[in-house]
Amino acid sequence: MNGQIGEKYLPVGTVVLLQNGTKRVMINGFCTMDASNPDVIYDYSGVLFPEGSLSSDQTLLFNHNQIVRVDHLGLKDQEEADFKVKLNQIVAQTMAAKQNGEAPEAPAQPAAPAEPAAPETPQTPAA
Repeated sequence: MNGQIGEKYLPVGTVVLLQNGTKRVMINGFCTMDASNPDVIYDYSGVLFPEGSLSSDQTLLFNHNQIVRVDHLGLKDQEEADFKVKLNQIVAQTMAAKQNGEAPEAPAQPAAPAEPAAPETPQTPAA
């Protein structure tokens, strides 16, 4: 996959190299705000690869145009495709509201998959 940047919002798990970077980064999220500047929303959040998340203050925030190389593409399936459609809709609505000087509404989070039912506790026969 070396080199092909592809469309915006690469899948979670994608491993990239950023401009002026020496370590690769694995994408682990989208549309993340910088806590020190909440007016700025970055396209991606990520963690160093292969180390992963070692502490909560090591999340990297970056934009699609900062990616210079894709070394591994994360999982692309129907669930990811459906999520990307929703993500692009939310981003478009947010950008339109921002251009119109409106305060954008907090986007609704995509529904999480249902939790599997807890296994039943086996009953011990009475003696």
